[in-house]
Amino acid sequence: MKSFIKEFKEFAMKGNVVDLAVGMMIGSSFGAIVTSLVNDILTPLISFIIGSPDFSHLKVLLIDKGEESVYLNYGLFIQTIFNFIIIAFCIFLMVKAINKLRTPKEELVTEPVISDETKALNEIISILKEK
Repeated sequence: MKSFIKEFKEFAMKGNVVDLAVGMMIGSSFGAIVTSLVNDILTPLISFIIGSPDFSHLKVLLIDKGEESVYLNYGLFIQTIFNFIIIAFCIFLMVKAINKLRTPKEELVTEPVISDETKALNEIISILKEK
């Protein structure tokens, strides 16, 4: 039992697992921010510009049984696609802005290391060229 607990502790404390957990927490928080941006800012602006972009009320009656009627809610599907497009576009813009804010790493320019054998061959070549 102790070896099982030790093995689990080693697994859980590996860098990748901890990084994944942190990434998931940040991702869920970021998702909440993007959802709020879409629902509270962009969708009202789009509604103001083009009219109501809410398609969720669109449906087709399949079976009429009073309160137990069955509907094909194609409007909800269209609304979900619409929300996805807006959210994907917002994430694209945010990632693009974050990438612009990052400072590019300066590439280190190093001179190639020339081995002693190569140096000797270059000297031989230059001597032969002189003759």
